[in-house]
Amino acid sequence: MNIAVCVCQVPDTASIIRFDVDGAIDLTRINEVMNPYDEYALEEAVRLKERFKGSVVTVFSVAPASAKEMLRKALALGADRAVLLSDTVVSDSYQTALALSLVISTFYADGLPDVVFCGKQSTDFQAGEVPPMLAELLGMAFASGITALITFAESLHVEREIEGGTESVELNYPALLSAEKGLNIPRKSSIKAVLDARKKTIDFFTLTLSDTPCVVTTAIKPRERKKKCKFVSDENELIRRLREERALI
Repeated sequence: MNIAVCVCQVPDTASIIRFDVDGAIDLTRINEVMNPYDEYALEEAVRLKERFKGSVVTVFSVAPASAKEMLRKALALGADRAVLLSDTVVSDSYQTALALSLVISTFYADGLPDVVFCGKQSTDFQAGEVPPMLAELLGMAFASGITALITFAESLHVEREIEGGTESVELNYPALLSAEKGLNIPRKSSIKAVLDARKKTIDFFTLTLSDTPCVVTTAIKPRERKKKCKFVSDENELIRRLREERALI
């Protein structure tokens, strides 16, 4: 069984985020880590490999070259191979999904992987758009935010939490699944696994996207937390200010 896992880098929530005088984020203070939801996806992929002997887990990422260390961690956690698309600039979820679909299709030249795992969303923008877009581009069955997975030789049974209950879904291979928190408990890597991961090869892919982005982030600004306070002499002054300055009444 061929199993693919898509992972991305996100800022560590413990990082101190500061802005330069020109408004740009001071990246020197930010430590990037593997997206926590992707850790659940990777753990489930490794468990599936352990159940179906002879399976191979390959991790894919569209990220800067510095993401090699994140992929080394994925290899230490049980992945067999890693593919990094580091020279492709993506601006939105669609371009990310498109780049992943092209590199996965190229890597598995003779067909699609049996299962693709993704995290439900990234913890930075939290859009949750890449998994369903990727499933559509690959032409695979899709279930989002799964909290339980039972695998059979010919099909998959998944459960996902919905408002007021749990939904059960049956899918045939190939399928793409996005992992929700609680699907499993990600394992810790051993020292031996870390050393073995250093011996594994990370493949680099080159890709040029011709599609223009649908969404472009032009700026990120810090949230204004200071509140302006004004004192008024009486209720009539308050009413006048609300009407003339704020148009609230």
